[in-house]
Amino acid sequence: MYKWMKNSYKTIKSFNNNVRLFMMANVLIQIGMGVFMVMYNLYIRELGYSEAVNGSVISINSLATALMLVPAGIISDRFGRKSILLVGTFITAIMLFGRSIVSVEQPILVFAFIAGIVWAFVQVSGVPFLAENSNPNERIQLFSIHFSFVTVANVLGNLLGGFVADGFQWLFQISEVDSIRGSLMVGAAIFTVGLLPLFRLKSSDGFQKDVKVPKDKGLRQEDRFESSFKTNFKMIVLFGISNLIIGTGSGLVIPYLNLYFANRFDASNSYVGFIIALGSAMTAVAMLIGPLLVKRVGKVRALVIFQLLSIPFLFLTAYTNSLFIASIGFLMRQALMNAGNPIQSAIAMDVVHDKYKGLANSVSQMVFNIGWATMGIPAAWLVTTYGNYWGYAYTFTITGCLYLVASTYFYIVFARKYKVKEI
Repeated sequence: MYKWMKNSYKTIKSFNNNVRLFMMANVLIQIGMGVFMVMYNLYIRELGYSEAVNGSVISINSLATALMLVPAGIISDRFGRKSILLVGTFITAIMLFGRSIVSVEQPILVFAFIAGIVWAFVQVSGVPFLAENSNPNERIQLFSIHFSFVTVANVLGNLLGGFVADGFQWLFQISEVDSIRGSLMVGAAIFTVGLLPLFRLKSSDGFQKDVKVPKDKGLRQEDRFESSFKTNFKMIVLFGISNLIIGTGSGLVIPYLNLYFANRFDASNSYVGFIIALGSAMTAVAMLIGPLLVKRVGKVRALVIFQLLSIPFLFLTAYTNSLFIASIGFLMRQALMNAGNPIQSAIAMDVVHDKYKGLANSVSQMVFNIGWATMGIPAAWLVTTYGNYWGYAYTFTITGCLYLVASTYFYIVFARKYKVKEI
């Protein structure tokens, strides 16, 4: 363990200074968001509003982000990542403080919509910023470490939110609404501190102009710097199709995992919270394993292998009547499927020119969110119609089939048709 930590430290030290500053900022930002996202729906409930209001807040926030992702990517490509990251993070921090204070329904919805818009700018700029400040041959390891840090930071934020709220209520003998509001303010404050490293970033424009990539690594040298819009847009669309299929499958299952454990197995809230947090922790570890597999089989094959290996565990979770087996299946699926995320991001940044990285990232996220959002009603209908066993069995099975289609499609397009060369 000590040797692994020492090697990881050396790897992080070898990254560009911009990368280290961004990772530091993002850890703070994600801890703050983790606090906020786990506590905000509880805050609305404690204000006395119905679940319908909670649903409206989530929907309007997600809709605003989805609508803004592509424009945000284009603006990010045009004006530079540092400026967009700073402005987006600063305004988001203001929105978080505002959302922590307002208690009237209309302002709550307005703040949710504005927060969704500005968060889109932060969301689409991060991966392109890292890509522009790294060499293609170090990108897999960089993205793996970055995504694992983000996952761990979110878990810490989730745990911190509950502890802070309970601590405020116990220490100061205040109402639950006020204690949750205090927790939200703490989350917003931590998020705001994340601005400090961002101010020290230097412009990444032109970082890779003189980078020489060995011809046997990554995308073919003659293709890597193809700058025509038509060529790049074609690659963005091909990549987006895969993300749309994955997002559609994920939308059937992932938002309802807590309900799956509660409804099928009557698991307690504590158990559900623990198993989902443990899933995030395993995901962080699996993301760090990704680069080892990439070195052996290459980027595309590594991504496809992770996705295919996750499918049997998805089916296991679908049909078991044992809480223990379901938990193992969930943890393995979660770790394996998400372990491919950094690899997928690295490939996406490899197949498009620097001028279009923001657009590529935003389109990928947008189509994933569209697939995710459209599956809410079908998933609820299946469970309501067929019950807690067969309803979830059907949703998990459909998701597994969609993952299989997406993995096969991705391999055919990017490992064979467009010859993304393996490292």
